[in-house]
Amino acid sequence: MVGDHPWRKHLGAVVAAIFLLVVAVLLVRYARTLDWDEVTAALTGYGAAQLAAAGVGVAVSYLLYGSYDLAARAYSGHGLSRRRVVLIAFISYAFNLNLGALVGAAGFRYRLYSRSGLDPATIGRIFGFSVVANWTGYALLGGALFALGVVALPPGWELGAAGLRVVGIAMLIAVATYLLGCVVWPRRTWIVRGHSVQLPSFRLALLQVLLSSANWLVIAAILDTLLPAGIPYPTVLGVLLLGAVAAAATHVPAGLGVLEATFLGLLGASIGQAEVLAALLAYRALYYLGPLLVAIALYLGFEARARTGSAAEP
Repeated sequence: MVGDHPWRKHLGAVVAAIFLLVVAVLLVRYARTLDWDEVTAALTGYGAAQLAAAGVGVAVSYLLYGSYDLAARAYSGHGLSRRRVVLIAFISYAFNLNLGALVGAAGFRYRLYSRSGLDPATIGRIFGFSVVANWTGYALLGGALFALGVVALPPGWELGAAGLRVVGIAMLIAVATYLLGCVVWPRRTWIVRGHSVQLPSFRLALLQVLLSSANWLVIAAILDTLLPAGIPYPTVLGVLLLGAVAAAATHVPAGLGVLEATFLGLLGASIGQAEVLAALLAYRALYYLGPLLVAIALYLGFEARARTGSAAEP
């Protein structure tokens, strides 16, 4: 049989080695872009209670993100344990935030789920479900905030207040259309570029929106905890959502510089640029770097068990 040829086994090993090499190079490059002294100074400027509150928010956010893949488990019908699914989602999310969606959300999901015995079609369904979940919650919250004019754009921004309202209304319409489609055509399959796309049930689609909305709200709460007092929480949430879509559009790993520019442009004049930068450095250390270190250790353990053929849960 074709699948039994030795070259296929060697090709898989070569591809895996290249993937790991790319990840290692990206990690080194990412580490060199950070000013570790500034990160340390930002963290030491906060009290223990403030950092602990932000840390709890980080844990809750990562659990919520892992819930996307748990819901995708019901959508795709695979039988992996919940513990393994949450582990894979955590590792993928940490690498996704720091190295970009192609490496983290796509590459690590494929690597870890295929190591766990899932076929590419099922992995693709999980990945697609997670991506839709993330952005439907974003669209619901962002649409509401932008349509209501909660976020005031600085003078000179090309989009303008009226344009932002229009974008917000369009986002709300998109979410409503998606949910309506899941009511009218649940489990209907379309073929897009040779791949089958199937809408989830309305219950699962609503769960996508609710989990993602909760996650974005928690992320904003982390930033709200680290920023100086006096900024309304809805404003922090709105600025975060603008920064997130700007970072996604530019494809900059970790959104380095993009998120900072958005927060400085919208909040720097009211609370001071130094305070904004300190909060963002602390946020990156807690939400990006800390989980990444844990994810690296977990991933190495995952690979070690896979190489030894251990069936035990990581």
